[in-house]
Amino acid sequence: MTQLDVRPEASDTMSGSPESGAEGGVRGKGLGKGSVGLVGSAVIGISTVAPVYCLTSTLGSTAGEVGVQMPAVFLAGFLPMLLVAFAYRELNKAMPDCGTSFTWTVKAFGPRIGWMCGWGLVVATIIVLSNLAGVATSYFWLLAGEITGNPSVAALDDNKLVHIATCLTLIAVATAISYRGMTATKGVQYTLVGLQLAVLAVFVAMAVQKASAGTFDTGLDFSWQWMNPFAVGSMAAFTAGLSLSIFMYWGWDTCLTANEETIGSAKTPGRASLIAMVVLVGSYLATGVAAQMAVGSGDKGLGLGNPETSGNVFAALAGPVMGPALGILLFVAVLASAAASLQTTFIPVARTVLAMATYEALPASYAKVHPRFKTPGRATVMAGVATGLFYTVMTLVSENVLTDTIFALGLMICFYYSLTAFACAWYFRGDLRRSARDLLFKGVFPVLGGLLLAAVFGKTLYDAWDPAYGSGSTIPGLGVGSVFVIGVGLLVLGLVIMLVTARRSPAFFRGEILTKATPALVVED
Repeated sequence: MTQLDVRPEASDTMSGSPESGAEGGVRGKGLGKGSVGLVGSAVIGISTVAPVYCLTSTLGSTAGEVGVQMPAVFLAGFLPMLLVAFAYRELNKAMPDCGTSFTWTVKAFGPRIGWMCGWGLVVATIIVLSNLAGVATSYFWLLAGEITGNPSVAALDDNKLVHIATCLTLIAVATAISYRGMTATKGVQYTLVGLQLAVLAVFVAMAVQKASAGTFDTGLDFSWQWMNPFAVGSMAAFTAGLSLSIFMYWGWDTCLTANEETIGSAKTPGRASLIAMVVLVGSYLATGVAAQMAVGSGDKGLGLGNPETSGNVFAALAGPVMGPALGILLFVAVLASAAASLQTTFIPVARTVLAMATYEALPASYAKVHPRFKTPGRATVMAGVATGLFYTVMTLVSENVLTDTIFALGLMICFYYSLTAFACAWYFRGDLRRSARDLLFKGVFPVLGGLLLAAVFGKTLYDAWDPAYGSGSTIPGLGVGSVFVIGVGLLVLGLVIMLVTARRSPAFFRGEILTKATPALVVED
């Protein structure tokens, strides 16, 4: 069992702060300790990312933006994520707290920036939960139509009331499973993650076979030039593709938000996150290259960039690539991927809200942990309700809810990941001259990753002002793109809620609860 020994006298060496002996160390929250090991943590990280769901949602959109350079953009998106993962690993060693980005950024930059960083994580999670539920709903009815052989059953997904009702039901089921704790979550995930990775492997093998046989006229011969990010036609196209690529890696930090429930909380989550990212980048490159070889990246027919199918690539490719029988397996894999991630994605939002409430940055009622399941029950239910409301509203007001919210999600991811990366370098600023390792992993790599993501955030924000960005939809009367309105609107909403919360919880915002002078945490496994 992991033991945390708070030693105030060591604070200078850990935080770079001249203060020592100050209060404000991380707090225990009553979660179920030792519930997850290294493999379980890595599986939960992969599940939260949901590789099959990400691929069907963004493979076509990315190809539509950057063409045959899609594999290169997948690699480019992996680089800042890897650099930021080093920052998370180093911060987790010092402070294995389930609040992760929120807690660490408060320690580095103070309560207001830290609160907004926590808000960015919460909102990003709510957005992706709504997308997961939407994709799972669509594939539920597609699969039902395939199994029954009745197109009218599959067409039920086009009925907004049926779609919303099914979506809310799936959200409720996922909320209930997450409510019951990490052990229940982990047990389901092994099967669902194994299934989706196995089906992906079959798809890749059959796509390569079809490409070798020249089955489709739009297929392409493999070229190493596909791996060259500098061959993308324009910076705007590259940034749009990179934003989508970054979204495809989002979720690996769930390994860290479950740190208080992981065996070896200081080291295991960081290792698990790196394992998850290696599996993800391998899966994405293999699938992207194989699909491009088989059908190409053009905007006609089965081409990945065809706008009629790019929002749901596997629905179009399942039958042609894998055949009618095995094609159903791909539908099952997408449904399993979305359902699995829908369940595990409750972990980061619920535990971030729990941490924020524990440190009095949110109402105290959200700091309650279920006495039996050892989970943040109220925070989990809140996340489920917020997801249902967000998806219902977005579905009713937008015909392109999935596309626009995915682009807006890229903004949120860049926002809170970059803040966390900068927080690492600032928090450990006193350690950077100790060794080359400290300089690289606590300073250079996090800052570089943060700068890359901040640049993507700024460029995406600039481009999103144009109504043509994303799905091309706009807000009536404003003349501004929907992606810009969703992204900026959610950040402004967070600022307003923070100002209201500051009046109700002044101690946190005065820096009296979670202070910058952090006692060192000596973790013994």
